Amino acid sequence: MKILVVDDSGISRKMLIKSIPENIRESSEILQAENGLEAVEKYKLEFPDIVFLDLTMPIMDGYDALKEIIEYDAGAIVFVISADIQQKAKERVFELGASGMESKPIKPEKMTSIFYYLMDVISKKS
Repeated sequence: MKILVVDDSGISRKMLIKSIPENIRESSEILQAENGLEAVEKYKLEFPDIVFLDLTMPIMDGYDALKEIIEYDAGAIVFVISADIQQKAKERVFELGASGMESKPIKPEKMTSIFYYLMDVISKKS
């Protein structure tokens, strides 16, 4: 499995990666991007199975990256993890095609339940 983690904060990326269940983390290829533009470019090159995407980033924000990724691949699984958890932000990311949204930081227990959900989404996609 390929997982793309997108956040402008290296510490946030590291914390999110560490929260991924160990068995999944060790058997997956973890890719990283620092902004939305880099995320879109890596998505098109690597075609990851799951994208974890922050919203507030320089160069291209998460909303625009989500929009471009979904336009490129309508079946993309993009899960937003952001400090911006206002109702308006949630509505917008789901309108743009996100598979889910959660506030950061993510605790390992929460990430485990997110992966159960995402594995179900992936199996229905196949």
